Amino acid sequence: MDETGFWGLAVLAAALVGMGKGGLPVVGMLGVPVLAFAVPPVVATAILAPVYVVSDMFGLWAYRRDFDRRVVAIMGAGATVGVGLGWATARIVPEAAVTLMIGLIGAVFALRLIWQSWRGRQPPPRPALVGPGVFWGVVTGFTSFVSHAGAPPFQVYALPLRMSKARFTGTTTVLFAYVNAIKLLPYWALGALNWGNMAVSLWLLLPAAAAVFLGVWLVRVLPERAFFGAVVWALLAISLRLIWVALV
Repeated sequence: MDETGFWGLAVLAAALVGMGKGGLPVVGMLGVPVLAFAVPPVVATAILAPVYVVSDMFGLWAYRRDFDRRVVAIMGAGATVGVGLGWATARIVPEAAVTLMIGLIGAVFALRLIWQSWRGRQPPPRPALVGPGVFWGVVTGFTSFVSHAGAPPFQVYALPLRMSKARFTGTTTVLFAYVNAIKLLPYWALGALNWGNMAVSLWLLLPAAAAVFLGVWLVRVLPERAFFGAVVWALLAISLRLIWVALV
């Protein structure tokens, strides 16, 4: 691919990451797959890692008052373990197997929510229990480390809590800001981050930062029912895409 094509895809990927940090939680997962059209997936993951971290800072400011501290604490503890497992097994666990697992979890969960919605059955909000939260936190940290795809396992735990739109978005932003920050050192230790990749990352920070505020605006104007409906359908679409990528 020529340089113009690369930079076009890179800017689009960075903008998707920024919109995800602005409150459209599943959109950010598209960043790596988009950039992977131009460079190998491992390189795409490394280039976007600093973009995720800097975008998180803008997202943290935007949602600094709207997040569930209990959920962040529970899942953050599990995610720390998950990132450690991802680091320890990065050279032996096939990425395709992890991608397939993420896709299957997300697809089954999204289809279940869609079925409940069509039948008019909305279960009552679940409490934020420690055991399930730590488990899904571990899965979130592991899958986020391997392929920046921690959103589906996070949503398996967080969506049934039935938080408000702002609280759900803020909790997503704060948790993944923490997860993305603790991933940097393991990425560097594995050689995935280098000065060449980081030079590209620096050019992508501006479109990513601008897209954060676009995401914040979209969250504010979207009706709550439409917002969560979009999250669930996007989760299903991306999960099916992940299954396809893993099997082809």
